[in-house]
Amino acid sequence: MLETRVVSLRNAFFSGLLLLAPLVVTIWAFTKIIAIVGGSFRPFYDQFLPASLRSLPFFWDILATLIVMALVTLFGYVSRYFLGKYFLSAGERVIQGIPGVSSVYNTVKQIVETFGGKNRNIFSKVVLVEFPRKGLHSIGFLTNKTQGEPQALTEEEVWTVFIPTTPNPTSGFLVLVPRRKITELEMSVGDGMKMVISGGAVMPHWPKTQGVVLVKNPALTDPHD
Repeated sequence: MLETRVVSLRNAFFSGLLLLAPLVVTIWAFTKIIAIVGGSFRPFYDQFLPASLRSLPFFWDILATLIVMALVTLFGYVSRYFLGKYFLSAGERVIQGIPGVSSVYNTVKQIVETFGGKNRNIFSKVVLVEFPRKGLHSIGFLTNKTQGEPQALTEEEVWTVFIPTTPNPTSGFLVLVPRRKITELEMSVGDGMKMVISGGAVMPHWPKTQGVVLVKNPALTDPHD
């Protein structure tokens, strides 16, 4: 009886821990962001504050973070107009002329442009392909069906598929897969990305799971193998 109660208490503890973990991590992340952003700017105005108000450093860090967010938003609005674009272009030219810094800047910019708002629909569909070898399957994202030079040099229709790494989806493999070897999935791109980031721990719900009969997909069968 005692052992059963111990097991029950242990299970209850871990259940509560799992429920609180997302909240704790979220609060910790926001606290770190406020400490890094606000704490970096607080020394610039801390000396102008009355001594009686310096006892609330976290409050001033929050205020500084909000001010930085407002300035970033203002910068975003200004960058849409000619004058903002001019200064932004001039700043990029200066950065491009600094050895070492330019390569880091270009890499970060490319990642942001690829996964940012302008190209948020770059992944059109979640697909299943045999990768990295026959018999193993990987989750990928269909990026292009356009006919180009790679298509012209192959004997059959190929589609461009990006296979991300886990848990960092910003890196991965670009593969050109024959159309007949691609299985298009019904899950959304967002659900597919959650699955990749979680390492498969978060599996999107599929209503057809109940009573499903496994049938070999002809799209994954190569008659020439």
